[in-house]
Amino acid sequence: MRVGMFLNYAGGFREVADEVTELEAAGVDLVAVPEAYSFDAVSQLGFLAARTSRMTLMSGILQLYTRTPTLTAMTAAGLDYVSDGRFELGIGASGPQVIEGFHGVKYDAPLGRTREIIDVCRMTWRREPVVHTGRHYRIPLPEGEGTGLGKPLKLINHPVRERIPITVASLGAKSVAQTAEIADGWLPMFFHPERARDVWGDALDAGLAKRAPELGPLDVFASPALAITDRADAAAAAIAAVKPNLALYVGGMGARGKNFYNDLIASYGYADEAANIQDLYLEGRREEAIAAVPDDLVRAISLIGSPAEVAERVAAFAAAGVTTLTVTPLARDSAERVALMGAFRRIVG
Repeated sequence: MRVGMFLNYAGGFREVADEVTELEAAGVDLVAVPEAYSFDAVSQLGFLAARTSRMTLMSGILQLYTRTPTLTAMTAAGLDYVSDGRFELGIGASGPQVIEGFHGVKYDAPLGRTREIIDVCRMTWRREPVVHTGRHYRIPLPEGEGTGLGKPLKLINHPVRERIPITVASLGAKSVAQTAEIADGWLPMFFHPERARDVWGDALDAGLAKRAPELGPLDVFASPALAITDRADAAAAAIAAVKPNLALYVGGMGARGKNFYNDLIASYGYADEAANIQDLYLEGRREEAIAAVPDDLVRAISLIGSPAEVAERVAAFAAAGVTTLTVTPLARDSAERVALMGAFRRIVG
């Protein structure tokens, strides 16, 4: 199982790079750089490529809407080049709050756009002339919709690899099925190992049944919070530290009836709790919403406890099909984070 870590998108580039070199020495296999409405992930990934030599660098995630499919392909090929073939392209739809609220772009057709973007990326990396006639993207631009001067072009440079791994962040049944069919990796959020099969099993089976053999096995990610401690008070503090982010997503990422994360937590068997968290959050009672997040839910989707307890949960994630654990370490500073990730590497083996 690969050991990875999500970086904090609010941190400084140089401070993060210094820490990542220590994480690489501690045995961390992968770091993922998020991109919300923060500094862009690409700048950080290029910076990190120059400071590392072994670990995989992943976008976690580049959202679909503000880069053209060919720009996404060019960016991935460039990052793969500067990292000597260590880049993985993580993509996803993000949500309407970011896409429409920050970028001013219509949030529509995430499923169809994902498939077309993946097709165009792989075509570009093979250095084929890019010709794509889809519902959402048409390359070159058809006659009558521009100057008429557009013609099929292929990437000038020779990519390090023509098959850069693509991981898709997805939650809904149709999206998960498509991911299992066409992507190299699947990145869900708030993965509950004991409930994942009930929620996503049929979708995964449907997608895998259509999967091309040359794609190989699907790399399944999970992104739990991590705290390794024998102290009950420290474990309780770690559980409390996870709750604000969980309450934000379950309660505040969308409106009633249009919140993917609320639907997910409800499907885990917490429908009443999810509804209560959302009501409190949308009413502005955020502290109450945070307090309403169940401890047992946090424990189920996290890696919190003694080394033996964390090892037991790692085994549960592995039994549920997870192949890459990209954790968020709960630590006070860089030194503590590096030590925590080193200890986790030893537990995973």
